[in-house]
Amino acid sequence: MEPYRIKVVEPIAFTTREQRQEAMERVAYNPFELRADEITIDLLSDSGTGAISADQLAASMQGDESYAGSRSYYRWHEVVSHLTGYPHILPAHQGRAAERVLFSALLKPGDRVLSNTHFDTTRANVELTGCTAYDLPCAEAKDLDSDYPFKGNIDLLALEEALRNADRAPVGAVLMTITNNGGGGQPVSMENLHRTAELCRRHHVPMILDAARFAENAWLVTRREPGYADRTPRQVAEEAFRLADGCVLSAKKDGIVHIGGIIGLKDPDLAERCGGLLIATEGHTTYGGLAGSALDMMARGLLEVTEPAYLAERADIAAYLAARIREAGVDIVEPSGLHALYLNAGRLLPHIPPHQYPGTALMVELYLRGGIRSAELGTLYLGEEDEQGNTIKTAPYELVRLALPRRVYTRSHYDHVAATLADIAKNPESVGGYRVTGQSPILRHFSIKLEPVRSGD
Repeated sequence: MEPYRIKVVEPIAFTTREQRQEAMERVAYNPFELRADEITIDLLSDSGTGAISADQLAASMQGDESYAGSRSYYRWHEVVSHLTGYPHILPAHQGRAAERVLFSALLKPGDRVLSNTHFDTTRANVELTGCTAYDLPCAEAKDLDSDYPFKGNIDLLALEEALRNADRAPVGAVLMTITNNGGGGQPVSMENLHRTAELCRRHHVPMILDAARFAENAWLVTRREPGYADRTPRQVAEEAFRLADGCVLSAKKDGIVHIGGIIGLKDPDLAERCGGLLIATEGHTTYGGLAGSALDMMARGLLEVTEPAYLAERADIAAYLAARIREAGVDIVEPSGLHALYLNAGRLLPHIPPHQYPGTALMVELYLRGGIRSAELGTLYLGEEDEQGNTIKTAPYELVRLALPRRVYTRSHYDHVAATLADIAKNPESVGGYRVTGQSPILRHFSIKLEPVRSGD
């Protein structure tokens, strides 16, 4: 059972099918544009959407709002330093801000950044510096149905080859995302991290962790990797941080807070450059755009997130929903992880071609039938179109992500999600595709405009 009891509740919206249809038409079928009070179950993201604990709320009351050198900063700094082991720690208001500061200080135009998988904002921040983001996922990641335990790993042979050719195509950094969100929420093994760090040291390239879900990765390591069963999640996380040259971290995930980010570094010169950029764009290096209360809440959240009881319940509720979805006749990326489940929309809706976005079709249908908001991770997210609107690049898989907020929904909420999917799976041919009517050149899925493809179009 859950290792907590509920002290405060918030009402959720129950709407009619007609109301939801009207809402989707109003926002041009883009779930990011929906109002929160039009949603019954919100699985769009696990970023900043979790419930805080009583201890976190109490910690916020101690927030010191001094502009520089606040007591909150030093309490936060002590917790982050003990966790990561990095001598240089900077706060930022969220993960993408931390990425922008670090990449601007670290990378040079023309550099390549190699990763197990970049997520959307990370890729955008790499490209905005004039660099190129390359994904090198392990071969096992291609089989969505296999139970291989560490599909989040980087392809070590491909990495070594890329580093060996760095004289012709310079590598600015190797970024390891734990867990691998863009790769189906799959974990990275400690063996893979050790070998990646060794390759990076040999070729004098910094290894940086995108550590937004460091605790969940550590939990899965203790459950799946030989030699780690007797280690605590905290110990595994500390080992992972110390293997890297630095990290960027959105605390809105495994900090269990609504806002906040971290930059951690070993290199003092790089840290100084980051500090200058932080002051110019985020705030003084002792607050980084955050209130003192937010720093204190983050410090407490970073302690709570590695507690085995918390992680065990998080894994259990994800496994519960995964089992119910399988029973509904819908396939997911296996094995199931912790922060999200990834529906195989391409397999459920094979009659919808990639250029008509089967992931988007399933995402919209989940909302229309059950008031459930989710996120497409398929050709809309990864694909490309020419100036005439013709699809020139499709995604390797058409997925829909159900991100699970921390300590927010109960089993009965997830029963509703599974029942809605079961209803769709009874007659998937009734679901139609979509086409783009307007988009932005950067991160188009956030502001995309769509319309249904009518029969005969």
